[in-house]
Amino acid sequence: MTIKLNRAFRLLIRALAFLYVIAPTVTSAESQKVPRVGFLCWVTCGDVYHEAFWQALRKLGYADYKNITFENRAAGGDIDSLDTLAAELVRLKPAVIVADTTQSARALKDATGTIPLVAVADDPVGSGLIAKLGRPEGNITGLSSVAGEMGVKQLQLIKEAVPEASRLAVFGNPANPTTELRLRAMQAVARQLDVTLIMVEVRTPSEHEKAFATLAQNHVDAIIDILGGADRSNSATTGRVLELAQRQRLPTIYQSEDLVTEGGLMSYGPRIRDEFGRAAAYVDKILKGAKPADLPVEQPTRFHLVINLKAAKAIGITLPTSILLRADEVIE
Repeated sequence: MTIKLNRAFRLLIRALAFLYVIAPTVTSAESQKVPRVGFLCWVTCGDVYHEAFWQALRKLGYADYKNITFENRAAGGDIDSLDTLAAELVRLKPAVIVADTTQSARALKDATGTIPLVAVADDPVGSGLIAKLGRPEGNITGLSSVAGEMGVKQLQLIKEAVPEASRLAVFGNPANPTTELRLRAMQAVARQLDVTLIMVEVRTPSEHEKAFATLAQNHVDAIIDILGGADRSNSATTGRVLELAQRQRLPTIYQSEDLVTEGGLMSYGPRIRDEFGRAAAYVDKILKGAKPADLPVEQPTRFHLVINLKAAKAIGITLPTSILLRADEVIE
């Protein structure tokens, strides 16, 4: 009996030892099944646009730390840190990385040619991110906001809203390669409308104060803000921009309707929150085996004109009936 017990005891010890050895391997294999998604953000990863992305992923069935994990890196509007952060994300070898601006996408493209990238960019073809919208032919896909045409439409709308305006400031970020593309298209139309465009560089959110300080010197009549939603840092920055525009009584057209909801005069463009939400669908397809090269880059099918009549009254202008009738939404 003693011999049998000793033998059984030895077998038990061996079994436990075997389990001890293989346990880390099993745990490691299981953990690798949970995909890791990287997110490179030009300013912050915590605003309403990025939240729309997280919410869309949750609706697709993903729950953080259960069947997906995230690695977020934000540059705070510092172009010099983008390359470092992009390389850092690439070293983590995520299943896919999302870029929230053209700037972020270019840094990631330079850092990897293999990891799938989903970009929310102004003009991915014009900025050199991809070759064709229909078949990107590389490791990048995502969404385009058709930058050139949208800038032209913003120019036409603000001129219609303020017919007497002849000198228009254009707030743009020269670090965004599509800014030049958009300006070029706008300049051609500006000559037809007999208006002068004055480029005002806004590289980081903190430069808005300086930008507004130059407007009086240039005798500006109105502003065209071509900064994308992700170029804003937070609600505090947005609030300050709206305050400065109202204080100087300058009619301003924005790209993001969120600024109009918060007190801006008017906006024209696709719904940026929706674009970030649709980016989640690209991530889902890639995690399920799709290749970026086989996923056409999506273009917006609808652009929204939103007008805030309270803002118009605050700066002392009356908008033409023609433009009010074309608005998708009028805030009274």
